[in-house]
Amino acid sequence: MPLATSAVLLVGVSGCQLVDDGDNLVAGKQVFVQKCGSCHTLNRAETTGVTGPNLDEAFQQARRDGLGESTFVGLVKTQIHNPARGAQVDPRTGKRLSEMPDSKELDISDEQARDVAAYVGSVVAEPGEDRGLLATVGVKRSTEIAKAEGGTVDIPADPTGALAYAFGGAEAEPGDLTLTSPNESAIDHNIAVEGNGVDEVGPVVKDGGVSRISFDAAPGEYTFYCSVPGHREGGMLGKLTVKR
Repeated sequence: MPLATSAVLLVGVSGCQLVDDGDNLVAGKQVFVQKCGSCHTLNRAETTGVTGPNLDEAFQQARRDGLGESTFVGLVKTQIHNPARGAQVDPRTGKRLSEMPDSKELDISDEQARDVAAYVGSVVAEPGEDRGLLATVGVKRSTEIAKAEGGTVDIPADPTGALAYAFGGAEAEPGDLTLTSPNESAIDHNIAVEGNGVDEVGPVVKDGGVSRISFDAAPGEYTFYCSVPGHREGGMLGKLTVKR
């Protein structure tokens, strides 16, 4: 959900409260992670999307210039409901950014849009970490290892739609191996694997679908990842180790 790159002109932040003028910041963070984080980087939400503008970088200068939070919040709400269309280019890389869907396409209500704007406005380009209830919401990257059972390794996508799997790595024995990746979220994800001459890509799924690939696994190390554009670059990958 790329916010228009014109956002670099406007920003302002305040203290991180749980409720700000009737807007629920916890709910706003939840919706941001689920609907926006697969495209946008926002450090305090621990999202790492790369197909839309990096919000912290986009608003740094305007924050230093002291523009008010209300201006930024209004911009975010406007962009959610009526995003700028047409080609947008990442000034860092020169690459074209994906086009931002509007609130109807994202299934974001007016209340949710207000909450998202209030949360983003309170934390963007702000150093440190969220605290209290806000700290319980966000991308949680796992360091756990998935173990193969009966020649199958189950590596679910993060149910929030974030750019993460439920496991940071996987282990299996040599031979016929199947990787499965259920995806309960409404964000497109899949499972793919490369290494040791293997290059397999599973179907892209969402809303309870299961992406699946099978291959002959020789001893060695492989990388499993999501092949949806920008997701691997945003950190949705892990290491598969096949041991004798």
